[in-house]
Amino acid sequence: MKWMIASDIHGSQYYCQQLVDQFKKNQCDRMVLLGDILYHGPRNDLPKGYDPKGVIALLNPLASSILCVRGNCDSEVDQMILDFPLVENVYIDTGKHVIYCCHGHKPFPKVPIIFYGHTHIPEHHKEDDTLFCNPGSISLPKAGSTHSYMLLENDVLTWKSLDHEGNETYHV
Repeated sequence: MKWMIASDIHGSQYYCQQLVDQFKKNQCDRMVLLGDILYHGPRNDLPKGYDPKGVIALLNPLASSILCVRGNCDSEVDQMILDFPLVENVYIDTGKHVIYCCHGHKPFPKVPIIFYGHTHIPEHHKEDDTLFCNPGSISLPKAGSTHSYMLLENDVLTWKSLDHEGNETYHV
């Protein structure tokens, strides 16, 4: 199974369209969204192509392929208009590993692998016995990072950028 993992769309129809295009181009089976889907949040500038209704129109047709966690900018109203549930966390079972997915704005549990968003900064590091992975933000990257997402297939995790060619690849 090929998974696309992305976070922090923040209502950008422009970058969501690129994400959906990459989902199809990469022939992914499932998409995991790590929160902050429709609203830009009070601390963020408006992202390019800010159009939450446009994001809804792009994601709802893919609802059967989407697993989505609730971010700190997601609300109950968002859930009323999205055709897929916003949940506190999601587990991905690769057959070899079980990966805990959350937004990242609450304390992390003690688990072997965590995928999270929230910081808008791509990350891959091991701390104690936990591997932490963050795809960065698809629409509002921070700390000089690019508009990015991850692909997971056969326990190989690849960071992809919308801004340039080239990937970073790790084993889970």
